[in-house]
Amino acid sequence: MGQKILKGTLKQYRKNTLDNPQVKLARNASIKTEFTDISMDWDAFRKIDHTFSHVVAGEMGVTNQKASGRCWGFAGLNLFRIYLGRKYNLKGFEFSQNYFMFWDKMEKSNYFLENIIRSADEPRDGRLIMHLVSDPIQDGGQWHMFVNLIEKYGVVPKAEMPETYQSSQSMRMNRMITRKLRGFALDLRKAHKNGKDLKSLRSMKEEMMAVVYQMLTISLGTPPETFDWQIRDKKKKFHRFENLTAQSFFKDHVGLNLKEYVCLIDCPMSDKKYQETYTVDYLGNVIEGEIIRYLNLPVKRLKEAAIASLKKDNPVWFGCDVGKYFSRDLGVMDIDLFDFELFYGTDFPMSKADRLEYGDSQMTHAMLFTGVDLGKKDQSKKWRVENSWGDKFGDKGYDIMTDAWFNEFTFEVVVHQDFITKEELAIYQREPVSLKPWDPMGALAK
Repeated sequence: MGQKILKGTLKQYRKNTLDNPQVKLARNASIKTEFTDISMDWDAFRKIDHTFSHVVAGEMGVTNQKASGRCWGFAGLNLFRIYLGRKYNLKGFEFSQNYFMFWDKMEKSNYFLENIIRSADEPRDGRLIMHLVSDPIQDGGQWHMFVNLIEKYGVVPKAEMPETYQSSQSMRMNRMITRKLRGFALDLRKAHKNGKDLKSLRSMKEEMMAVVYQMLTISLGTPPETFDWQIRDKKKKFHRFENLTAQSFFKDHVGLNLKEYVCLIDCPMSDKKYQETYTVDYLGNVIEGEIIRYLNLPVKRLKEAAIASLKKDNPVWFGCDVGKYFSRDLGVMDIDLFDFELFYGTDFPMSKADRLEYGDSQMTHAMLFTGVDLGKKDQSKKWRVENSWGDKFGDKGYDIMTDAWFNEFTFEVVVHQDFITKEELAIYQREPVSLKPWDPMGALAK
C-alpha cells in the first residue's frame, strides 16, 4: 500500500469484510446494543461470585462521588471511616468530601501559580507551559496529595460541610476557576517579562488567591473552624465531643500516622527499574507538603503487601485503570468477561508495559480493597473493592476484581510500612528519580 488509500483497495476491504458472516452478525447486533453486552463471555459471567475468604471488619456501605473526579479523596476518607467506625462501634458515617475538595482546590491553585512563577522563562508554547495550563485544578489526585491535605487541614464530619451542587457536579466550577487561573498565569508571565521581581509576583499571587477563595466559597460553602460531634453507636449509646477542630478531629479520633504509609507501584515500562523510587516533576498540591513518592516493585509484591494488610484487617487504598474490561452494572473487573477478540475478529496483544508506553493505559481511578479471596498457599483469586459510585452497581456498590485483572490494570497500592521489607522501605526513603510531568506515572485518579 502506498501513501494514499486507493478506491480499489477499499472495494477489496468491503468484499472481504462482508463475505464474513461473523462480521455481519456482530455488525447487526451492535447497531442498537452496547457492544460490551454483546461480547460478554458466558463462561466468565456465570462464575461471578461476591463472596470472599477475607473481608475487613467495619465496612459501612459505599459512598457516591457523583459527577466529580474525587475518587482518590473518597477512597482515602473511606479508609479513615473504617477505623473511626471500629473505634466508636458506628453503623454508618461519612467524612465531608466537600471539605477536602475545598482545600484541594485552594492548594492546587497556589501550586499552579507557583509553578507559573517557577517556569516564567519557559516558552509560552513549550510543552511544560502547555502541560501546566491544560488542567490546573482538575478533581483528580494521588495518595500523597491526599496525605498533604489531611495533615494540613484535617477532616470534618459530612454534616459540618455537606455536598453542594458544585461539589457533586464539578465541571462548570472547575471550568470557571481554570479560566481565571489561566488569566492569572498570563498576568504573572507578563509581569515577569516587564521586570517585576519575585516579591512583586508573590504579592500579585496573594491577591489572585483571594479571588480563588471567593469563587470556592460561592461554589462549595465556607469550611468550619470549630464544631461539635455527637453520635449514637450500634448499642444506642450516645457520645458527644465539643469544640473540635478539623485537625484535632483527625488526630484524636482517627489517629492514623500517615507518614508510616508507603505507595507501591507496578510500572514495567522499559525506562523504569524495579527496586527504584520515583517522583514526578510539577505534580502535587500543597507546596510545602510531601512530594509524590512511588516504590516500583513487581506486581507480585504489590499483591503480597495488600494481602498481608487485609489479613491484618487493614483496608488498602489503590489505583487502577478502571475502564478496561469492567462491567459497571455487574461490578466486575475481569479480563475474561468480554471476548472482544471474537467480537471484532482481531486480537489486542499489547502488554502492560506496551499499553503504558503507547498511551493505551494509565491510572484513572482510586478505590479501596476491603477483602480478598485466598486459595491454597494464600494465593489471591479475586479482590473485594469498595467503589465510590453509589450502591446501584455490583454488590450494593462493592465490586470484584479478578487476580488476572489486577496483574494487568492495577498500578499502585498504599499499605503501612510494616507490610514491606526493611530493604524495600530503605529504597522507598531514598532520594527518588524524577519523571517528566507528562509521564504515565503522573496520571491522576478521578
